Amino acid sequence: MGDVLLVILPALILAAVLWAFTTALKPRDFGVSDAERYQQELAVRSQAHYAAQVQAATAARARVDAVTRPSQNEQQQSQQADHARQALRAQTGSAPAVGQPGYQGPVLPGGQLNPQFALQLQSLARNGKKLQAIKLLRQATHSDLLTAKNFVDRL
Repeated sequence: MGDVLLVILPALILAAVLWAFTTALKPRDFGVSDAERYQQELAVRSQAHYAAQVQAATAARARVDAVTRPSQNEQQQSQQADHARQALRAQTGSAPAVGQPGYQGPVLPGGQLNPQFALQLQSLARNGKKLQAIKLLRQATHSDLLTAKNFVDRL
């Protein structure tokens, strides 16, 4: 039995070493492990949650803007109209009136509108009297309706 052990024991050791080498050198499965798959799913869910939060915040901001902006716009427009009226009053004292020798009319020689006339049109447009502003501009410049309307809309 001693001779059998001497032959079988080295053969078993040799077989174990060969099995270990083939196992170690065998290509491994480079697939995604459960932990890595969980991390990827967690990242996707986190990204979707973040996108939903951004969308909700944007919608909330739009609702707040819709509620607050009209009053801010009205306030700003009324302030601009007040400034235009004050500027017009300040200029009317120093500028010649219609029919006086120094009056230049609504259109200056270079084709530009007189600043007083532009302020008057702007004041009318911002006070909700766009039709009157368009009519006044058409009478003063002899322009067509579309051109006058586009100009007043940009004021």
